[in-house]
Amino acid sequence: MTLATSDKKLDCAVVIGVGASQGIGAAVCHRFAKEGLKVYVAGRTFQKIEAVAAEIHSKGGDAVAFRLDAEDIKQVQALFDTITSQNERIIAVIHNVGGNIPSIFLRSPLSFFTQMWQSTFLSAYLVSQSCLKIFKDQNHGTLIFTGASASLRGKPFFAAFTMGKSALRAYVLNLAQIYKSQGIHIAHVIIDGMVDGDRVNKALFGLGRLARLTRGTGGLNIDAIADNYWMLYQQTPKLWTHELDLRPYQEKF
Repeated sequence: MTLATSDKKLDCAVVIGVGASQGIGAAVCHRFAKEGLKVYVAGRTFQKIEAVAAEIHSKGGDAVAFRLDAEDIKQVQALFDTITSQNERIIAVIHNVGGNIPSIFLRSPLSFFTQMWQSTFLSAYLVSQSCLKIFKDQNHGTLIFTGASASLRGKPFFAAFTMGKSALRAYVLNLAQIYKSQGIHIAHVIIDGMVDGDRVNKALFGLGRLARLTRGTGGLNIDAIADNYWMLYQQTPKLWTHELDLRPYQEKF
């Protein structure tokens, strides 16, 4: 998947919600770059996305860091406009936005719920609005959303997160039904369990890592998660997965 002639567009993937180098977003960037795709590494913190892009370059891949607030419609549109204005074709978009922050329900202000909704759901709406217009014109494209088990069953202290992820799941599966006949593959990936990445390992001054290690295998492996995202991208319309559950063997479900 490389640029062979001046009139052939370069295939690229866009990963939105990239944070630390040891995270799902970064792992997906590395996986898609490994296959020869140019990868747009999009996230809030420029230092982090620059580091991920540099790691990809060091391995011979092609990556561009793009600072982005996925909750800002102008910034989201600017990202896709920037890519399409060049001789490039977006073939895959991965939305990986939204962290699970606990709170006591009766002590949670409206601002907390609003922020959680904007992160987990509004950002997905804005990204899909922009990229699906491009995919429709191409009659081709893969759009993957990172979900959570909270979309199926909420837990105490995570009412706001459950609200956002439940809405995301319903929305994504609805989009999948709408666009499946137009050559567009849309999938929702349920991440069920703690992820073996920086977000968990550095949480609460190391208590997150301790909690992960007590679970046996140590949580979901980010590279294995990325392999499954690549598997979804490789599927053909003859057999598409629209929802995929990923969990370590010891996770209850």
